[in-house]
Amino acid sequence: MSSASTPRIPFSVEFYPPRDEEAEERLWRAARVFADLGAAFVSVTYGAGGSTRDRTLRITRSISESTSLLPIAHLTAVGHSRDELCALIDAYGEAGVTQILALRGDPPGDPLGEWVPHPDGLLYSKQLVELIHERGDFEVGVASFPEGHYRASSLEHDAEVLVEKLRAGAEYSITQMFFDVDDYLRLRDRAVAADPEQGAKPIIPGLMPVTSLRSVRRMLELSGSSLPKALEKRLTAAAGTGAEEDRAAVREVGIEFATELCERLISEGAPCLHFNTLNFSRATQEVLANLGMAPAVGAGGGVVLA
Repeated sequence: MSSASTPRIPFSVEFYPPRDEEAEERLWRAARVFADLGAAFVSVTYGAGGSTRDRTLRITRSISESTSLLPIAHLTAVGHSRDELCALIDAYGEAGVTQILALRGDPPGDPLGEWVPHPDGLLYSKQLVELIHERGDFEVGVASFPEGHYRASSLEHDAEVLVEKLRAGAEYSITQMFFDVDDYLRLRDRAVAADPEQGAKPIIPGLMPVTSLRSVRRMLELSGSSLPKALEKRLTAAAGTGAEEDRAAVREVGIEFATELCERLISEGAPCLHFNTLNFSRATQEVLANLGMAPAVGAGGGVVLA
């Protein structure tokens, strides 16, 4: 699979605010694993329409106060007035959280539905970037889209929007998860072509080891993306023809593919590997172990598996 010669680069992870006590226990188990493995940062997502606002704030604050991990709080403009956004930004500052990922956000109910701004809110994520900087000394990141945002009129328009967010004061971007490295490389090239200075800021690839074909299809459907045909063929063959997919076989293909993806991203100079974990640690640790960037699962070293 990989070899010890694979260069080490930083890695980071993404968590979702837990919905119940069991999910919260799982998140904290995963947090301990990634703290032990030396994650560069952990981002905490923000539900559509601000549906997880309080949980996102609480979990981000707790990570900041009780772990060695650097938390990055997602913040979306959708569904919030300017005053509400100011209050949230100030609350993060008071909690000692200095890193925010500024997003316009998806409409509640139907992520692909019509985007309607709050009557007293913001229209674009670049405005949120500017507002965050007005409220305090924060480092701000934004989202980027290797396949182009589904609302963009063209890939070039999508790159211009990214550059506008960077010009507004964003220091980096994290991509929507993707499965084709060429899409990431073309995004990087488009950003530099649109603005050589701003486009050279770090574009961190967003990744997810596939452990369920059904789940990843649903996630991509909600984002307007799809699996590459070659990968879908591999995963479909692994899933089998039974009523229930062969999760173990799908998982094996997913881990192998994610490792291959990461190896190429590292060779192409990606600044960091950002894993969507679904609040689990095992799949990400397996990929990192394949890359020589973490101990194998079950190898000890104080890592608590989740």
